[in-house]
Amino acid sequence: MKTQPSFIDLTQRPPRSFRARLGNYVILARMLDKGRATLARKNGDYKYNSGTDQHLTKFLGFDPKALLKQLAAGKGDGEILEWVQTHSKTPRAPWEIEAWSAFMEKRGPDSDAETLELFAGYVAEFSKAREDIKTWFDAIELDDYVSFGGKA
Repeated sequence: MKTQPSFIDLTQRPPRSFRARLGNYVILARMLDKGRATLARKNGDYKYNSGTDQHLTKFLGFDPKALLKQLAAGKGDGEILEWVQTHSKTPRAPWEIEAWSAFMEKRGPDSDAETLELFAGYVAEFSKAREDIKTWFDAIELDDYVSFGGKA
């Protein structure tokens, strides 16, 4: 019996946070939400295999199109995690996963003026008063929050 793929409607709420870990990987849970929503044509403004998603695909060396096929087959998070670990061209030790995930959580804009200006402009779209937004994950979560009616 083929199961129906589960999805969330990203026109109604954002995907899970980049910080939500699956197998100790940041990004993966959010990428799965966006993939499932894309398959259901309920992804709204969210893009599967976005620039941030590609940090994970490059770190592990798996094909995001092949992952999308697994999601279309209705596999749950645990099954997808197993698939990712099996199909990664660059298998990682637990300490590498932890170090990479911690780095990604703290990753902010590069120190060059152009990137800092881009980051400041992006944050300013949602709040001119927030001084606590320091990382890309912070900025994207602020975007998620404001986009679904939150006040910054």
